[in-house]
Amino acid sequence: MTLTLTLRPGRSEDAAACGTICYDAFRTISESHNFPPDFPSAEVATGLMSTLLSKPDVYSVVAEANGRVIGSNFLGEDTIAGVGPITIDPPLQNAAVGRRLMDDVMERSRRKAFAGVRLVQVAFHSRSLALYSKLGFVVRELLACMQGSAISETIPGYEVRPVTEKDVESCNALCRRVHGHERSLALLDGIRQGTATLVVRNGRITAYTSLLGFFGYAVAETNSDLQALIAAASAFAGPGILVPTRNADLFRWCLEKELRVIQPLTLMSVGLYNEPAGAFLPSILY
Repeated sequence: MTLTLTLRPGRSEDAAACGTICYDAFRTISESHNFPPDFPSAEVATGLMSTLLSKPDVYSVVAEANGRVIGSNFLGEDTIAGVGPITIDPPLQNAAVGRRLMDDVMERSRRKAFAGVRLVQVAFHSRSLALYSKLGFVVRELLACMQGSAISETIPGYEVRPVTEKDVESCNALCRRVHGHERSLALLDGIRQGTATLVVRNGRITAYTSLLGFFGYAVAETNSDLQALIAAASAFAGPGILVPTRNADLFRWCLEKELRVIQPLTLMSVGLYNEPAGAFLPSILY
């Protein structure tokens, strides 16, 4: 069958079709490599698509072929742009649809003049690694998605509490010190959702997270600050937290706390990228 491919902006009514494709695409690639799927059901994936399609700070593009939705891609638009999730109907994954969807969001990022663009790629998916590399992305970190029971420990000298809007500037300043840029939109989302927490040490904010889980990120001055944040979490949302394995002390500490590796991933970037001057956990976007 010849494909007549068209791209258009995503709409709220696309959530069901995009959610089913998202679930099927991730399940197919994960199960083919004997890894668990990122989403437990099509309904959960549809909920994510519904959220992304309704967010004003997320650009969406949908691919249609012969009048049917066959894929989608998204671009989170903060100081640094984050790509994904990009998913294509499994039977059509070798028809250059992914390249078209990536070209679209990369053109969007150029028009918007973002300082940098990042994504997190499933490390065992060789085709996507090749595609992103051809588009100019550079591998920055090997990540381990880690999951397990709540550690439920308090580290003396480290106070963990919810983030309030009064804390946003201090958190942004910490992010700028560690990464060279801030991520205020995701942090504000975490505050609204009640998932953002921070660490106070010696009267200063030394770590914070928008959400300890797949779709959240964390920034800290030191590994100890980040460990206090992780140890106080009641759970790790979604498939788990993304731990840079190059940070051997943090990775080993997570293993000692009986968190297990769920899958390997790769953080990639185009444009601005500073070597982090502290400890961090990226989200699945970056």
